[in-house]
Amino acid sequence: MTKIVVISLKIIKCIMEHVEKNIRNIRELKDITQEHVAKQLGLSTRAYSRIETGETQLTINRLSEISRVLGVQPQEILGFDKNLIFNNNPVSQKGGQYVAYNNTEIEQVKQLYEKLLEEKERVITLLQAQIGK
Repeated sequence: MTKIVVISLKIIKCIMEHVEKNIRNIRELKDITQEHVAKQLGLSTRAYSRIETGETQLTINRLSEISRVLGVQPQEILGFDKNLIFNNNPVSQKGGQYVAYNNTEIEQVKQLYEKLLEEKERVITLLQAQIGK
């Protein structure tokens, strides 16, 4: 019985590390700072950083709050795989360098593109509000 508990705890720890990395990856892909997320959650930046590094245990409620701030569903954080979005192989070509998309269903690319457009519109609206338009 003790071996089963130890194995179960190792599996849970591995899953949580994966979730913590997913939170960071999604936040970075959306170009959101730790400071912004921390402020939205009512935490210090250091306290939020501890969540992403696994120093602080992530609860279901906190995962839900973080997903709200990041503009994604909690399930998206749990199942996020950056390898499905980018193959992380920079390709040089005349005129510059780009990251090639690979191994991604066209529907996933379309959904990502639509989310990026929505985020762009949200940022434009926020900036317009700040300058008084």
